[in-house]
Amino acid sequence: MFSKVLGKSILSIVVLLWSFWSLIPLSDRPFNDFIAHRATTQINEFSGLLSQAKLRVQLKQSPSIFVALKDIARIEKIDLSSYFPDIKLQDIKNLDKKNKILMDTLLRESKGRLKQGLDLKGGIAFTLKIEDNSIKEKDLNLRRSQLEKAAQIMRHRLDGMGVAEPVIRARGDDEIEIQLPGISMQDNPEIVDAVKRPAKLEFRLVHEDRPRSLDPQTIPIGYELLFSESENYQTDEMEMTPYYVKKIPEITGKMVKNAHAVLNQYGGFEISLEMKSPEGVDRFAKITKDNIGRLLGIVLDGKLYSAPRINCEIPNGTASISGHFSQREALELANVLNNPLEFELILTETQEIGPSLAEDAKRSSTYATLLGVGLVILFMIAYYRTSGLVAVFTVLANILIVLGLMAMIEATLTLPGVAALVLTAGMGVDSNILIFERMREELALGKRIRTALTTGYERAFSTIFDANITTLLSALILIWLGTGPVRGFGVILAIGIFATMFCALVLNRALMTILINLGVENLLKKHSGKVGKFDFMAKRKVAYVVSLIVIGLGLLAFVIRGNGIYGIDFTGGDEMTLQFVEKLNTNDIERLAKENDIDEVGTVYRKNVKDSGEVLCLQTKAGKGKLLFQKLTNQYPQAQLKIIHESSIGSSMSKKIKWNALCAVVVSLLMILIYIALRFEIGFGMGALISTIHDIAATVGIYLLLGRQFSAPMIAAILMIIGYSLNDTIVVFDRIREELHFNPTASLKEIVNYSINCTLSRTILTSFTTLLAVLALYCFGAGAINDLALIFIIGIFVGTYSSIFIAAPIFYRWHRGNRRTVEIK
Repeated sequence: MFSKVLGKSILSIVVLLWSFWSLIPLSDRPFNDFIAHRATTQINEFSGLLSQAKLRVQLKQSPSIFVALKDIARIEKIDLSSYFPDIKLQDIKNLDKKNKILMDTLLRESKGRLKQGLDLKGGIAFTLKIEDNSIKEKDLNLRRSQLEKAAQIMRHRLDGMGVAEPVIRARGDDEIEIQLPGISMQDNPEIVDAVKRPAKLEFRLVHEDRPRSLDPQTIPIGYELLFSESENYQTDEMEMTPYYVKKIPEITGKMVKNAHAVLNQYGGFEISLEMKSPEGVDRFAKITKDNIGRLLGIVLDGKLYSAPRINCEIPNGTASISGHFSQREALELANVLNNPLEFELILTETQEIGPSLAEDAKRSSTYATLLGVGLVILFMIAYYRTSGLVAVFTVLANILIVLGLMAMIEATLTLPGVAALVLTAGMGVDSNILIFERMREELALGKRIRTALTTGYERAFSTIFDANITTLLSALILIWLGTGPVRGFGVILAIGIFATMFCALVLNRALMTILINLGVENLLKKHSGKVGKFDFMAKRKVAYVVSLIVIGLGLLAFVIRGNGIYGIDFTGGDEMTLQFVEKLNTNDIERLAKENDIDEVGTVYRKNVKDSGEVLCLQTKAGKGKLLFQKLTNQYPQAQLKIIHESSIGSSMSKKIKWNALCAVVVSLLMILIYIALRFEIGFGMGALISTIHDIAATVGIYLLLGRQFSAPMIAAILMIIGYSLNDTIVVFDRIREELHFNPTASLKEIVNYSINCTLSRTILTSFTTLLAVLALYCFGAGAINDLALIFIIGIFVGTYSSIFIAAPIFYRWHRGNRRTVEIK
């Protein structure tokens, strides 16, 4: 026994220390301050270099210290890695590439380990305009089609670059706005070029004659002079080799099926290409067969990357691009080749943006979170005494482990992620309550505390396991089929499930065992031993009627309000950029909008990268922008607001995101049905499926009846309800399954009623503790946090109600009240 407790204790300490260490540093450090103390050798010399960099920034020769150091190193041929010998880059010979990798590594080190999204931290926004002169200005349909295609390609590219949850939306008829979280243009000036490059790939034949001079008159007709860059390994310098390359390509990137970065035989990186079958493969085979002995130039965006010799026919349609790439460059190039643009995008505007969740809203929501946590702590200690402290500690440890894992895999925390964290905390509290209630039942039977601990965990294990596995199935499907905020929610939820099970079954048990061994008194308040005898099955028809009325009213609200139920994230709207003399509080703007029946308004301050001038950006439903501007100028004349730009904006929730979210929910429900049918029995599966659908419909219906609108984070909120509802339902079902084993003579109605009464205290306690935290967020939180809290409050009541009056009765009705038709597993 002692060795098991010791093992669990050591494992728990290691996991918690690792989680905390993974979060260090907790926040971003200014790069200027960080790098000044980061150099480990030749410190005085590096300080002088840093002074030169600061001077370049003051003279506006470089936008930041980060860029200035790279510029100085390039001009003066300085190896910056000599000041940071702990960063091993000796195998990279090219000086510019080595310095770039070094500076990117240092920039990454200066950032906080836990990434935050646009809604919590801000980032950059840039606008790209489609430049295609072949399309007439009046052909709006074709231009809009191009716009939709470009937005889709941008999303694929950013997903491939590892940028989590960007915002991509149309502006007007020929522009796309892209917002990237946690990125600064001053330190990442090349990010826009990496995203917008056309990636026009061509395979062109090279003339048999090599250029002997650079005289344009000597270039053969139909060819052009291009240079291939190669590295001289003796001098570590780049050399340029000229070739006459045919202007008309033999084959283009349209024939490429897939591109991916691979290691070559020398340990460097190149891009492997696979042609489309059959047209690409056949075309490539013919070109290589007809031109054996000639050079085939691989040209990307007008640059000659390599010119390999064709030694034989290549029938399988494979090729490669070599060009002394770093791993990151090879991955980025493969990414854009997989998502090529057929037209050029011109950068028209670049801005640094603040968080969409205003500072006041963040501050008030933080206070609300602390208040909610405090209320939960007080209640758990008051109700469960010493074991309540254990529960609080394990839930806090649960959240720490989730954040540590997120930092390790470089996941981004956004408002949907906050929703997943709230659900994780709720499931953590629920697991502890399940264990404690089981222990109290054993104590009521007269068992000693040590025996009650062992039996309580054994009885609670299957419930905790099944509840978490069903939720994990949903999370994995959200990761598989979801995109954007839906996938982000799934990732954090999946991490939270593993953390919850570890904390409940390892950390909690270790702490409880230690306290018992220490002889701690009042570890757990005894259960009265009495079980209620309320006949829930007798009220099931009344419950069905109530549910149908609520869902019917919600459906009526959906029909009457029409598109009014959707926020800007779904419908798009108007965007105005305003100059100001006096800065306005974003909470005041939102309050004024509500007073004038302007349903939704997005307010964010942006800073122009070129002149550092700050502007106010307002987003409203279509036709509401001018009204809001008029009210603001009347209310705040001292601000001297002036419109400098107006445009219409498209939805940030693309059709693909919405469709994938719907598919993810449907597939999740089917997988839950299959799992519960296999693990329990088909009647349980149908009960869980119908009650979950009921909870979604009822929660959404009540939310709409309260006059609220759907924004992007609301998708995550609905997914959160599915998880909470399932957790509640599985607890009741597990007890029914157990009682079917232990009470062979009782009728099915008696079994269901007894099981619901047995689990009622756990259901009420879990709902109440979760409600304490969420109510604090609703009362004192602001912005989207308030909306998330409201939908979760509705979901708590609906989920609790359905686990009692919908899920179990559906199971009962499925078997027509006959326990002999139930196949116990």
